Amino acid sequence: MPCKYRQKGEGTVESALVTNIQGYSIHDGPGIRTVVFLKGCPLRCQWCANPENLEDRIKIGFLETLCHGCGRCAQACGEGAILPLPNKRIDRTRCSSCGQCVENCLYDALVSYGERRTVNEVFDKVRRDKMFYESSGGGVTVSGGEPLTHSRFVAQLFDLCHEDGINTCVETCGCVSRQALEEVSPRTDVFYFDLKIMDDEIHRRYTGQSNSLILDNARWLAGTGAAILFRQPLIPGVNNGEDNIRATAAFIRSLGRDDLALQLMPYHRMGTAKYAALDLPYEMAELAAMTGEEAAAAAKRYQELGVVCSVSR
Repeated sequence: MPCKYRQKGEGTVESALVTNIQGYSIHDGPGIRTVVFLKGCPLRCQWCANPENLEDRIKIGFLETLCHGCGRCAQACGEGAILPLPNKRIDRTRCSSCGQCVENCLYDALVSYGERRTVNEVFDKVRRDKMFYESSGGGVTVSGGEPLTHSRFVAQLFDLCHEDGINTCVETCGCVSRQALEEVSPRTDVFYFDLKIMDDEIHRRYTGQSNSLILDNARWLAGTGAAILFRQPLIPGVNNGEDNIRATAAFIRSLGRDDLALQLMPYHRMGTAKYAALDLPYEMAELAAMTGEEAAAAAKRYQELGVVCSVSR
């Protein structure tokens, strides 16, 4: 059946900055999924694995290991923003993110994080994987960043997905307006909702924001009957201690729903190269990745406290 694209006269067709449309994902919702990564996030989690999605603007990254020093990028840059340094190629104070250096790099050492795409363009791409969704119970997931900072875009995309029989999922940090949640929740089949740290002061220290809005939104969303899987990035020495485990378990139980569960996401270091590419400091450079034994111990403790808990692989 042909897709019903949004046409002129049906309201403005939204667009957003997209960094990646990743097919065949098995960790971002039920079944096999295509994940759409949007830029912009209200949090600044020190362990974030996707720093390229923090700001809602295009940024240029430099991958030093791929650079051959040919100089084509400097010749193409009209802003004089290319530096002759081996490990710091971009003068961020001069760079306008025009992308000329990226287009002229022969070795993919320069990358543009973010491309503006319309809802129709994104849907045209994700619907090509529909055969995988149907065979696995999968669908489309929006992630980020925080995708609900683009709630109208997500709502329009999910309307198209549902018209075509495609399951929808949102990965959210919960630090968004109630209006955004209300707009997207009727169009969302399942929410993956982060509960990072329960102590408000500690939450502010490691994410830059209070957790009060997040917890209020979790209560509201749970009260609507929405399908929710709570998730927790498990960071050694930050939120894997007894106090946070007890507080998180108590919060989930307080929502009064037997179907709510928690999935732990053990800390890893796979995003560290992106910080270097963007000339950003990585706050947790000295922190070792969490071991399987540490994650299993935390999951066992949640189970003992009455919360169904699994560990993401």
